[in-house]
Order: sequence, then C-alpha cells, then structure tokens
Amino acid sequence: MDGLEAVGDPVRRRFVELLARGERTAGDLAMLAADEFGITQPAASRHLRVLREAGVVASRVDGQRRVYALEPTGLEDAAAWFDALGTAWEQRLDALGTELARGRRLQRGAAARRGRGTSSQPHDTGKAAS
Repeated sequence: MDGLEAVGDPVRRRFVELLARGERTAGDLAMLAADEFGITQPAASRHLRVLREAGVVASRVDGQRRVYALEPTGLEDAAAWFDALGTAWEQRLDALGTELARGRRLQRGAAARRGRGTSSQPHDTGKAAS
C-alpha cells in the first residue's frame, strides 16, 4: 500500500494531521481515535501499523511507550499525484478564463457596432404625416 492509499481512511488521515504538528505516543493517538471515531485501542494500533508499513509514519520505542512521527517522504507519491491534478485543473481554468475574456470582448464589440448603427434622427418610414 502506498501513502495515498494509506491515508484513504479518515482515522489514518486524522493521525497524519495530528502527527504533522509533532510526535505523539500510540496511547495518545488511540485515545483521540476512541473519542473522535469510537474505535478501540487495537483498531487504532492497526491503523498506525498501516501508516508505518506504507512509510507515512515512523515509530520509536521510548521506555514503555511507542512514539510516532510523520515521515517526511511518506506522502511524496500523494503530493506528486495531487500536483499533477492541480496542473491539469490550472490548465483547464486558464482556458476557461481565456474563453470568458474572449466572450466579453465579443459582447463589447457587438454593443459598439449596434451603437454606431443607430442614429439619433427618427427613421423615415415613407408615410406622410397627417
């Protein structure tokens, strides 16, 4: 499983958000997951294992605690994928902006032509006034 797949779960995404702010113990993360998602400590541990195996987080033992930290390169594949999507959307939005500007220019040109085609004199309809 790669980093993008690993953060496909809301619990794991939340762990990544929390770890982006700094290291946390497995116990802290499990308590937060229990409060926010109603999951057990073993379920939280499984989520942490998925993140660790995907290379998204790293862990170290500190006495009797396991401390987790975000792995800086763990989400590079996800970032690259989002960057590629962003580039595609930027190109489409730029093209849309160009078309909107072209449409506004055409509307202004048409309005100007209509304005020049109308005179301030009343039109002669060919009927005599009675």
